[in-house]
Amino acid sequence: MEEVIRAFKCREPEKRIPVLRMELDYELALLHEAMVENDPHRIDQCKARLRELRREMMMLEAL
Repeated sequence: MEEVIRAFKCREPEKRIPVLRMELDYELALLHEAMVENDPHRIDQCKARLRELRREMMMLEAL
């Protein structure tokens, strides 16, 4: 719920979306690296972060 409130308080989601896309790309690169290194802990961390970023992106696009 607090994520929704934060998204509505953000007055310029148009500025956050490009930054969020870069964060998604970076996290995907980290996930790829973790998969190549076969590091299950880092893979789980990357997946969790990607879920958070995805949720934020969906909220911003819905505004």
